[in-house]
Amino acid sequence: MNRTARLYALVEELRAVAPRTLTVAALAARFEVSTRTVQRDLQTLMDTGVPVRTTPGRGGGWSIDPAMTLPPIRFTADEASALVAALAVSDASAPFAGAARTASQKIAASMTGPASVAAQGLAARIVALPARTEGAVRAAVEQALASGTVLLLSYTDEAGRESDREVEPAGLLTANGRWYLIAWCRARKAGRGFRLDRITAAVPTDEQAPSHDLADLLNGSTAAGAVRPAALVSLAPPR
Repeated sequence: MNRTARLYALVEELRAVAPRTLTVAALAARFEVSTRTVQRDLQTLMDTGVPVRTTPGRGGGWSIDPAMTLPPIRFTADEASALVAALAVSDASAPFAGAARTASQKIAASMTGPASVAAQGLAARIVALPARTEGAVRAAVEQALASGTVLLLSYTDEAGRESDREVEPAGLLTANGRWYLIAWCRARKAGRGFRLDRITAAVPTDEQAPSHDLADLLNGSTAAGAVRPAALVSLAPPR
């Protein structure tokens, strides 16, 4: 069994006995590897965000929270390639890129057989030119969207004019490889789109922002015809 397959199998072995624990020695015997190898694999799972944990002392061992993990998912080679292509779009400048990286590591650890081969083969043939969005700006936008709070930002428009804005975030728009924050601008008293790579500074606040409908803010703009990406339809609640 290769390491990727073993990482996947370790998670399922811990899920099968949860909430009880398994010792490193028991896991090593199960997979016919050394205890050092199992320790290293478990640490890798922890580093990638898999909710495994250790209980020290007599009767202790390793366990996993089944409520925080997914049951086995079998990908076809085509599905694995599609995931690789989708994750490639989430480069370092995209919103929630950090979470996308850890998610991709978990997905990679779960893939075996032809799906793993297809994913690795395609991943080796994709490169990207990163955009210029600052990490601090991206993190502030992510926080404001996740918490529904007002965001203070400094923005440079297409003509090079700089301004400070107080905005109420409503959502994100992606178009032609660019990401835009769609928000209610308090200064303009209207919905506006702010290209992420033109936001020079952003600071989240503790003030809760009123809820805004994304479609309403886009109405009358060049993005009025924007639709939810097909890949997200099954994840989002109905409109």
